[in-house]
Amino acid sequence: MPRPLEFVRRAVRQRINEIFNDYEAGERPALRRADALFPTSSVAWRVNGDIVTMMIGGVSGLLLQMLHPKVLAGVWDHSDFRADMHGRLRRTAKFIAITTYDHAEAGRTAIDKVKRIHAKLGGSLPDGTPYRVSDPDLLAWVHVTETISFLNAWVRYQQPDMTMADQDAYFDEMARIGEALGADPLPRTRAEAESLIRSFRPQLKADARTNDVAALVMRQKVGGMAEDAAAGIIMQTGADLLPDWAREMHGLPKAPAAVTRSARTMARSLDWVYTGSPNRQVWPAEVREWPTGGPK
Repeated sequence: MPRPLEFVRRAVRQRINEIFNDYEAGERPALRRADALFPTSSVAWRVNGDIVTMMIGGVSGLLLQMLHPKVLAGVWDHSDFRADMHGRLRRTAKFIAITTYDHAEAGRTAIDKVKRIHAKLGGSLPDGTPYRVSDPDLLAWVHVTETISFLNAWVRYQQPDMTMADQDAYFDEMARIGEALGADPLPRTRAEAESLIRSFRPQLKADARTNDVAALVMRQKVGGMAEDAAAGIIMQTGADLLPDWAREMHGLPKAPAAVTRSARTMARSLDWVYTGSPNRQVWPAEVREWPTGGPK
């Protein structure tokens, strides 16, 4: 019979699984498999599996991406973010989980689905400048801001002593996903990622629409006092993770020290919650669906 603390672990895991997966639509967490697009020994497996740092990085990456007028226009024109920002963040998390951990076929299917959607979308900026969501340059901006934000969150809140060799390896590994999506150019090292971001800076701006998106991100609610308190920590530390120049463009404050300490505590707590769970088990090739029985 499970001990009381094990009941707590299971209850928290179940709630988190429900937040990140639409159970009514049949979604379940992605299975970790040895036949994934990335090997189990990859840096991507280490970085992309931490819930707290991936959410902090996801918020930071989204705020950084929205400073590009064409990326902002694509979200503004073709996304339901104003009604469902949580859904957008959840879909991004799901895509990363599937392409990192699920079997390679599922990863390629997820990539192809995104590419088909991107190919259909385009429009014009308020000044009439045309854009296409599938533009390799725009995809490169989305890719580099996302990957550097995920990595920065991991380094700050989980592995401050991460070697530069491992950080470079992360960019090199994640370039596989960016390349499959059509992004170009793609950074293969941290130095290349930072250089690419600097090259985009003259194109970036913050206006009323940028402010609207940032406000929606920062006031996200998940439901329930505990979940909303955790979301508040994620949002504040996500903004805090931004480069100073980007945070100033958004007009967002740095997070208080108490909030960053809370983020570290939350990351350590969820490490404990997920110890020994099916979410972190590497499943054999014949298992294709989330287990309905056994340990939760």
